[in-house]
Amino acid sequence: MSAETDPPLLELLARQAGVLSRSQALRHLSARMVERRLGSRRWQHAHRGVYVAHTGPVDREARRWIAVLSTGDGTLLGGLSALETVGFRGFITDRIDVLVRAEKTPSGPPAGVVVHRTGILPASDIHLMRRPPGTMPARSLVDAAQWAISDQRAWAIIAAGFQQRLVYADDVRTVLARMPRAKRRALISEAVTWSSGGVHSAAEADFLRLCRRAGLPEPLLQHARRDAHGRRNYLDAYFEECRLHVEIDGGHHMDVEHWWADMRRQNDLWIPGDRVLRFPAWAIRHRPAEITAQLRAALRPIPFLNTSPPLPVAKSPRSKNEG
Repeated sequence: MSAETDPPLLELLARQAGVLSRSQALRHLSARMVERRLGSRRWQHAHRGVYVAHTGPVDREARRWIAVLSTGDGTLLGGLSALETVGFRGFITDRIDVLVRAEKTPSGPPAGVVVHRTGILPASDIHLMRRPPGTMPARSLVDAAQWAISDQRAWAIIAAGFQQRLVYADDVRTVLARMPRAKRRALISEAVTWSSGGVHSAAEADFLRLCRRAGLPEPLLQHARRDAHGRRNYLDAYFEECRLHVEIDGGHHMDVEHWWADMRRQNDLWIPGDRVLRFPAWAIRHRPAEITAQLRAALRPIPFLNTSPPLPVAKSPRSKNEG
């Protein structure tokens, strides 16, 4: 039987997206056979000691294997890279995050691979059934929030994990309890509390707090509605009784495409009669009195907020013979 049809080698390549380490290759082939494949360009060098057993484009799955195999035994996909393998959507970047134990110091990882070291990695945080191996969703979510470029993005990642039903609150809290020095630990804990209750961003949490402090009715968050064209939209906050929609603008609204998409959605809501108030996220946190005043004015038709004097009661006509 030739090496090209060796079942164990073929199974390995199928399992690892066509990627293998030198040590894996030498279990099935001689060093000379490996060099011959590289020399004839049937295989290609992916990184030092890591090969791709074809000469075509290297896809995302193969890049994940290259990242893990090039940084040594025990390396795990972590953060967003691990979440991607369980179906996480919306935050994936070209960067691949891997997690190694603190005593390891991998040198020269491939371009686009970021190595994170940790002193806390119990067996319960390792997803043994995943290929490539990675961390469990709860640990992955905490790490992704730790490694995020901003607090706002960290909160959004936590919220998305709950929105996409990839984690349970108790599992994430268990991970946090083991990591007392985790970056953004307080923010992650708060985000877990709010997100597990349906809040999808820090700005939404701030808005809900503002409503509670001001004694205003609590809106529906991420309320599903169909616009005039039948498209399904999710409203940031919706006061159903007054048909008032509150749009909370984050930093992305400086982008023209996002801005127009939001304006179009707002116009579609106005057409059938809903009213829309728009507030920037920073104003909800730093100008709460102004936001509250505008909300009170918009919500006045709600009975318990109606401060107009009662209408006079009409008196019954008196007969001329009375008094």
